[in-house]
Amino acid sequence: MTTIKQLLDTKGREVLSIGPDDSVFAAIKLMADENVGSLVVMEGERLAGIITERHYARNVFLKGRSSPNTVVGDIMEPTVICTSLGETVEECMAVMTSRSVRHLPVLEENVVVGVISIGDLVKSIIDGQKFIIDQLETYITR
Repeated sequence: MTTIKQLLDTKGREVLSIGPDDSVFAAIKLMADENVGSLVVMEGERLAGIITERHYARNVFLKGRSSPNTVVGDIMEPTVICTSLGETVEECMAVMTSRSVRHLPVLEENVVVGVISIGDLVKSIIDGQKFIIDQLETYITR
């Protein structure tokens, strides 16, 4: 089984973040510029929350609020579901499914060392299945 450490070793460990006092507009712009669906919200070195496109849609757009005049801290999710480097892709998939989240910050000794998405997990599972199929095809054709 693939661990989150192995997944991040392949994907990379870049963590995009924003502060709770930054504008929602700045957060949405950064997400668009980087083609990501979430940002971790950091207060210094401490994980303070997470903001996603879903938070924007439900808490700014649908409520008629203004992105430049609303701060991230007002709409972020302060209770963040996280994972660790030793968890498996399958375990994270189960957590994401049961908790209806699409992004998990990865913590090592309370430090954010990466972020994984449901898409990262699906890609990892498909890659693993493809590897097994290739191995079986090679075995059968020998």
